[in-house]
This record gives sequence, C-alpha cells and structure tokens, in this order.
Amino acid sequence: QVKLEESGGDSVQAGGSLKLSCTASQNFFSYNGMGWYRQAPGKERELIASILSTGFTYYSPPGKGRFTISRGDVENSIYLQMNDLKPEDTGVYYCNKVASYFGGPLPHVWGQGTQVTVSL
Repeated sequence: QVKLEESGGDSVQAGGSLKLSCTASQNFFSYNGMGWYRQAPGKERELIASILSTGFTYYSPPGKGRFTISRGDVENSIYLQMNDLKPEDTGVYYCNKVASYFGGPLPHVWGQGTQVTVSL
C-alpha cells in the first residue's frame, strides 16, 4: 500500500497563503495521477485539484483560480500553492491517487492529512 505524508497546513488570516506538501511511496507517480482532497467541517471529502503523469492539471470549482497543483523536483512529491485563502477553505487536506483527472471513486486508504484554518 502507498504511504502518504502531508504537511504545510497552518492557521492563517483570510487573504493569506499556504503551500502544502505531499510525499508518496517510491515510483507511485509513475503509475497514478495524484490529487489534493479537502474535508471541511461538517462536509463530505472532495477533490480540489489533480495532476496526471502527463502533467495535465485539473481544478474543481473550490480550487479553481486561487490554487495551483504541481509536481516537485523530488521524486514522488506534489504541492498545492494556496493563495487568497478564505474561511470556506478551512478543512483537513489530504493527498492521494485519483481514479480519473476529476477524481472518481475515493481511495480506501488515507494519510494523516494537514489542517488548514482560515480566520476572518
């Protein structure tokens, strides 16, 4: 099973920025697309952004315009640059594989996630 580790979450003021980091098991990105998911308080877990092995990127409405997903220079790492953060961005962010570029069925195994809290 893939090992996933997320970091970079913090408590910030509205309008601030954060950069989340994710590392996965060796060679995982050679076979799978990866994405960032968010679980907001009281809401379902949803895909925010994804990146495929081809470099193609996708953003769901909550992530479009203010967030940027990228692959790191280090093997099996991805990042999520988050700008102009808003209170509704608050939640636990997870990285994981995607069944398709727009998400598809949710994976069964997850890492610890990283908490993002945006205050007014």
